[in-house]
Amino acid sequence: MNTPEGPPAERLRRLPTRLTNGAALIANRLVDQALAGAGARRYHYALLATLEEFGPASQAELGRRTGIDRSDVVAAVNDLADQGFLQRAPDPGDRRRNVITITPAGRKQLADLDRLLTAAQDDYLAPLSATDRRTFVDLLTRLTEHHSGR
Repeated sequence: MNTPEGPPAERLRRLPTRLTNGAALIANRLVDQALAGAGARRYHYALLATLEEFGPASQAELGRRTGIDRSDVVAAVNDLADQGFLQRAPDPGDRRRNVITITPAGRKQLADLDRLLTAAQDDYLAPLSATDRRTFVDLLTRLTEHHSGR
């Protein structure tokens, strides 16, 4: 994370939180670029993946499962429904809410996005061996799970 003026102070270069933030910025840029090639965004991928794995859900449930704010879920669901990747139907148990279902076109889109994201992950992790990649993912998982329990 060099600046145009050169590298930051040594104590900054050694802070795990700063390194994590820098790595996240790079990862987000790579993922955003990969998804943009398919006219998609991270929220689109998260919703499609969640519906494919867990089945039909309300918009509120999708927000809880993905951590996406309710208003952003609505906008992303609208985008995906307009493209034919999702269907909305009134919930038979509660007509005030909709149940969202992934369509066959949505499953195909998800598979296409999976391929793009696999390439982005490979690009991001290029300097790491297969063993280092597994260790890196394990360490990130442990950190995330530990701190999300607070």
